[in-house]
Amino acid sequence: MSRMQHGQIIREVIGNSAASEAGICAGDELLAVNGNPVKDIFDYQYECADTEIEVTVRHKDGEKDTFLLEKTEDEDPGLVFDDGIMDEYRRCRNKCIFCFIDQMPRGMRDTLYFKDDDSRLSFLQGNYVTLTNMSDDDIERIIRYNLEPINISFQTTNPKLRNMMMGNRNAGAALEKADRLFEAGVRMNGQIVLCRGINDGEELDRSIKDLSGYIPCLESVSVVPVGLSRFREGLYPLEPFTREDSVKLIRQIEGWQDRLYKEYGSHFIHASDEWYLNAGIPIPAADRYDDYLQLENGVGMVRMLLDEVAEELKGRRVNRKKGSFSAATGQLIYPVIAELMERSKKYYPDILAHLYPIRNDFFGERITVSGLLTGRDIIEQLKGRELGDRLYLPESLLRYGTETLLDDMTVSGLSDALQVPVGIVKSDGASFMDMYEEC
Repeated sequence: MSRMQHGQIIREVIGNSAASEAGICAGDELLAVNGNPVKDIFDYQYECADTEIEVTVRHKDGEKDTFLLEKTEDEDPGLVFDDGIMDEYRRCRNKCIFCFIDQMPRGMRDTLYFKDDDSRLSFLQGNYVTLTNMSDDDIERIIRYNLEPINISFQTTNPKLRNMMMGNRNAGAALEKADRLFEAGVRMNGQIVLCRGINDGEELDRSIKDLSGYIPCLESVSVVPVGLSRFREGLYPLEPFTREDSVKLIRQIEGWQDRLYKEYGSHFIHASDEWYLNAGIPIPAADRYDDYLQLENGVGMVRMLLDEVAEELKGRRVNRKKGSFSAATGQLIYPVIAELMERSKKYYPDILAHLYPIRNDFFGERITVSGLLTGRDIIEQLKGRELGDRLYLPESLLRYGTETLLDDMTVSGLSDALQVPVGIVKSDGASFMDMYEEC
């Protein structure tokens, strides 16, 4: 007896789609497209690119059918699956000395402890991958399907040091996969998580020099400081970067930027905003960020916000509307938001705006970014404070696509606890000014 072929369960069939018109139903099982089994979302998208495709499904009664679907070139066939990648997520095999997941306390939701290292999530969600979890077949599929850009966590180009930092004796050799991607012309972006006294200084110079050899396929590399929570007992001893360290790092990177821009017309290597805020050095001008290739990695977000708010304020007249509101944010970005509120005050002189920096007691005071704040800390530090008619919080606090914070506190739960309506603000100039317009 032959082994039963398993496929992907179809959760939904979009109305008026090619699949719907063919009679494919929710609950059917996708077995193949164009006669080829579908391993994951990339196999599916590749096979569905043509205007005519053959889709083989198994119905709930066990019967198989093959349908010819006709559609336009860019049209989706209309099948929706339970899982975005149509496969199990790949768990990270590394034991990185800087891993933030290892620095979380027990008792949080299970998903926060899952370490993914899945190249497919790099294309779907912008995640960074280490290359250690990728097979030769994975590399070949990226090249064959022309999947790009791929985001890579390099950390260092020193193979022995990479082995040590990632706790994986194959981590250094995995860098050879970047060579294959480069040779195939696949666009890449890179990241270096910098650890004090380990991959900084001369080691960082070596990495930047080596990685610049991948230009133009490697379009940018960001340098971000390691995040250190208070839950590090038994972990590798890492030290935080000082203000002086941040100043030195910025000078080092800006020196490389000047050299690389002259040679390639790209600044290529970028210090995340956190370095500038910690150093007390003004954020660079927009043209230093090469079209903001690494916004999601905290590179250039502050500059973009500053420029967008300035544009929003340009040409505005004084508005005498009355009202009050409050906003809370992480300690790192607090001075920037305070400056923007001060600028806005002269256009809205009768609106009373309060801004509160939230100290991260949950993870420890070394964690200063807004995205790692918990509802618990927000409530404890804002109770009894003047909050006005509405409290605004940054969107980065929330899990993607939800109204839930890191500690499972919800926006409505915050509102109930603080007895004030809570609004969520996106990190753009128009959304910032909406806090005043909604009063």
